[in-house]
Amino acid sequence: MTTVQKASVKNTAYLSLGANINNPALQVSEAINRLKTLGFVESVSSFYSTEPMELTEQPWFLNCSLKLCTGLDPGTLLHGLLKIEDDMGRERSQSKGPRIIDIDLLLYNADVIDKPDLQVPHPAMTRRRFVLAPLAEIAPNAWHPVLHKTALELLNDLGEGGGTVHKLDFLSKTMRRA
Repeated sequence: MTTVQKASVKNTAYLSLGANINNPALQVSEAINRLKTLGFVESVSSFYSTEPMELTEQPWFLNCSLKLCTGLDPGTLLHGLLKIEDDMGRERSQSKGPRIIDIDLLLYNADVIDKPDLQVPHPAMTRRRFVLAPLAEIAPNAWHPVLHKTALELLNDLGEGGGTVHKLDFLSKTMRRA
């Protein structure tokens, strides 16, 4: 990153990525590459195989989290995330259904945003192990500004709930090198 790019980066966003169709590992990796157009991807978690939570009759997901340093405001960032999803072929035909890519904005600085089209912190993140496990891996101290807890504390609060996840170390190292 150049000095000019570093100077324009003022915000930290944590994102959750997931896919469960059309070679999920390649889809998530492609999304990570495309996110570089919205800022600097500072860190990426391992990939995790995760069970579907609400609509269970579908393939398991591949999920990860990443830290994005960006000069974009939250609304512009959300627009960029949705454009990446659309450009990659995301169809929104079934709520919680299979998807080629899903990118959620989890946290943005320590901001609390409650608009019809954007809620930060992500309202469901505290109930989802597939979000909290990768987030706690890369940012255990990421702060939830409403609940006043870290990502690691939120993960520990889940206990046995929040779905099954399996860390895929080999796949993670292979795909991050690609």
